Amino acid sequence: MNKLICLIFLGVSSSSVAQEVSKPVKFFNPATVSTAKGYNQAVEIDLGSSKMIMLSGQVPLNEEGELVGNNDLSKQTEQVFVNIKHILEEAGGSMNDLVKLNYYLTNVSEIKLLREVRDKFINIKTPPTSTLVEVNKLFRADILIEIEATAVIPKNK
Repeated sequence: MNKLICLIFLGVSSSSVAQEVSKPVKFFNPATVSTAKGYNQAVEIDLGSSKMIMLSGQVPLNEEGELVGNNDLSKQTEQVFVNIKHILEEAGGSMNDLVKLNYYLTNVSEIKLLREVRDKFINIKTPPTSTLVEVNKLFRADILIEIEATAVIPKNK
């Protein structure tokens, strides 16, 4: 009898099963990015021969929490990718391990500029999957872009 069936048979709730399954999860906050308040910058999920890294939305704040590139999408985007790079390196990976990027941009007409900066950081021969959403405003009026990222890093790196 498999573990899930045994647990259900024994009357264990499904929430207990979910908690047990989620044990190979490690949350972390690298010192190389701004300090997160009330959340974690990233989570590492053990997939066996690899690990998935899911990043919270990264914004153009440097490690001291200061905005980089006031009213400058290019500089803001560069700082966001620097933050992503730092987090992936802390997890033992690199920008080549990215599999998904979700962009939140206050002005979608600036996508060309976004791509120019992005292409300095990612593998443009096999770029990660992506989603772009235009938003009216992010959590602060001076922030023009936020990017969520997901990476899969082989353990034998």
